[in-house]
Amino acid sequence: MLRLFDSVHGEVRDLRLRDPGRISMYVCGPTVYDLPHIGHGRQTLVWDVARRWFTFRGYDVRFVSNITDIDDNIINRATRDNTTEAAVAREFEDEWWSAMTAIGAAMPDDIPHATQYVAQMVDLIASFLDSGVAYPTSDGIYFDVSRVPDYGLLAGQPLESLRAGARVEANDEKRSPLDFALWKNAKPDEPSWPAPFGAGRPGWHTECVVMSLGLLGDDFDLHCGGFDLKFPHHENERAQAVAAGRPFARHWAHHGWVMVGNEKMSKSLGNFTSLTDLLEKTDARAYRLLVLRSHYRSPIEVTPATIADAERALERLDSLARRFDLPSLAGDMLEEGSHYAWEGEALDLYDRVATKLDDDLDTPLAVAQLFEALGAANAAADRGDETEARTLATAVNLLFAAMGLALDAGADDVDPASADLVSRRDAARSVKDWAEADRLRDELVALGWVVEDSADGTLIRRP
Repeated sequence: MLRLFDSVHGEVRDLRLRDPGRISMYVCGPTVYDLPHIGHGRQTLVWDVARRWFTFRGYDVRFVSNITDIDDNIINRATRDNTTEAAVAREFEDEWWSAMTAIGAAMPDDIPHATQYVAQMVDLIASFLDSGVAYPTSDGIYFDVSRVPDYGLLAGQPLESLRAGARVEANDEKRSPLDFALWKNAKPDEPSWPAPFGAGRPGWHTECVVMSLGLLGDDFDLHCGGFDLKFPHHENERAQAVAAGRPFARHWAHHGWVMVGNEKMSKSLGNFTSLTDLLEKTDARAYRLLVLRSHYRSPIEVTPATIADAERALERLDSLARRFDLPSLAGDMLEEGSHYAWEGEALDLYDRVATKLDDDLDTPLAVAQLFEALGAANAAADRGDETEARTLATAVNLLFAAMGLALDAGADDVDPASADLVSRRDAARSVKDWAEADRLRDELVALGWVVEDSADGTLIRRP
């Protein structure tokens, strides 16, 4: 049984599925007006890992993640760059998918764009006006949160408490500072769409509720995003579904922030580093490993020190792959784990890792188990137990791949002269001529090789 922390109930709970064996999953996607930052990278990696693991455990996963391609930020960027909103959205959506591909994220099954669903949003807003849940003002249509009895559920606070702490806006026509825009009336030189209540464009909170229900249907299984989206964005989505009489997400899951000092990383705070910059400086797999080594609900700090530590850990994995000539399992999600042969130590490792990942996606403990097994594989090889060593190494490779992390044995072309030095060094070691073996190692290092000793002989690779 899969279990996840439920943001509504504040505890880890069984994932109760609408349809047995199937998981319908919606993850809030980007507003495309700037380069993705490393916080976006963490979000994508967290839910990519979840999706991959659910699939490996035999579930049929439908994964939806949207693109917000009309928004105040997009309009402001278009004005600043003297271009169109469509051009801004197109440019930065391309940047988004380029970065997500670079970190090894699988593409969603569906990628709805907000501008494709405006007609459905207009219909929903019209129904709210008819029922009195929404009301017009001089600048648009607003949702009356007082009409939803349990408003504030995801925030963990009752309506009166939220209202007391809300920012009061001067000369505001809203009935409550918590009421939110469903529709923004058209302004000169801004994109707009026709509607019976006046031309304009949809509000952000309305976009996601329409797209998620439109693709996944009522009562879908899992709605995911960052802690910063719990309130007001996710709460406002939920409120609209409640007002429309449509069962919404069965389960809400949220991940922690990327921290810079004591602040979360975000565009609004101006403290973000683009994901592109990070990937120019390090192997994308190191960032995935850093994310895996932190629980998804905990904050992580991405610094040169934490990245360097992840790179060192990654090198241990790649050394295992080189030692046992393990195949790279990068790319598409693996088929169901039960399709693989699990025996002996490998079966025990799979069971232990699965226990951790099935219980609130505990990747740090799962990764710790896998590094323990890596050490055991090397120790078995050192004492000559090739069968146990290869069995464990193969299982480590497969289970990391199930979380989207591919080990890399490397494929450096070895020139004839270097190959001759390797052969001569192995011969020297076989007769315990350690001085000659050291001299030949120095020659290889001078040629730019990293030299490693293994039970199978001298291994060389480029740094």
